[in-house]
Amino acid sequence: MASHVVIVGSGANLASLTFAFERLGVRTHISRDPKTVAAASHVVLPGVGAAGDAMQRLKSTGLADTLSLMRQPVLGICLGMQLLFGSSEEGHTECLDVIPGAVSRLHSAPGRPVPHVGWNRVICDRADPLTEGFSNQDYAYFVHSYAAPPSADTVAHTEYGKPISAVVRRGNFCGTQFHPERSGQTGARILANFLRV
Repeated sequence: MASHVVIVGSGANLASLTFAFERLGVRTHISRDPKTVAAASHVVLPGVGAAGDAMQRLKSTGLADTLSLMRQPVLGICLGMQLLFGSSEEGHTECLDVIPGAVSRLHSAPGRPVPHVGWNRVICDRADPLTEGFSNQDYAYFVHSYAAPPSADTVAHTEYGKPISAVVRRGNFCGTQFHPERSGQTGARILANFLRV
């Protein structure tokens, strides 16, 4: 298990995420200091608000450069996962660009509102340590209006009118579109797997 997990302070209430790690026996530290983040064994990038505002916060603290150069495992959650991509259609935002591709807005339809809020099945596309122990009957909790299309970096997807990336990984950069801290045993499993990466 990880010895020094740092959650990047995003201005959101991170209590549920902190508690999720505590249930795994891991204490975390919340910080926006680039040196503290760079010294972590594992880094978690949660997201809140709009992509442009979130990227501005990362740039203003120097964390955008720090995160993009990380060699240790990094886990982006929800908007945090989207920020790992090259760009987001939300506000035409240039993101961290550690995973190729662009994030785009979901399209609403009868019975399929945007934002997408609720439990969806997570379907594994390839074997990866992040999803070890998963079955294609596992569900996770999603809250989002933007999503990344499936790509070579997609580990698992979900369906919301079309396939969208639910779990991604490129080298040491990992991401979940869903909220693991709100996803019961499925979420606990992916956090535990991340700590072993």
